[in-house]
Amino acid sequence: MTDAQRAEQTPHPGSGLSVTTATTDDVRVLTLAGEIDHDTGGTLRQALDLSPTDRPRIVADLRQVTFMDSSGINILLTAHHTATTAGGWLRLAAPTPAVLRTLQIVGIDEIIDCHPTLHDALNG
Repeated sequence: MTDAQRAEQTPHPGSGLSVTTATTDDVRVLTLAGEIDHDTGGTLRQALDLSPTDRPRIVADLRQVTFMDSSGINILLTAHHTATTAGGWLRLAAPTPAVLRTLQIVGIDEIIDCHPTLHDALNG
């Protein structure tokens, strides 16, 4: 990790979702692993908290997310709205095929920028 990056692991034992937070060039990168559903939605919501941030820029790395239901979709939409209202953005990176299919079915990939790799999302 370079000086421009810092990481913080937020373990959530038994929750089915873990979040690692890193910052690269003023972009907060959330690496998510596990399932995003009703039971783990609070973990995602907390990780996406934008309250102390001006012009938030966030990338959610989804390459280790195995499942996402409507709870996750709603949380991502809320975070996207909050970020864009504050002059920032939320981008999604590297969703697994199952998660990408869910995003496409409900049209989230048309609302929130969705990139095939973390690198693409960071350089979006």
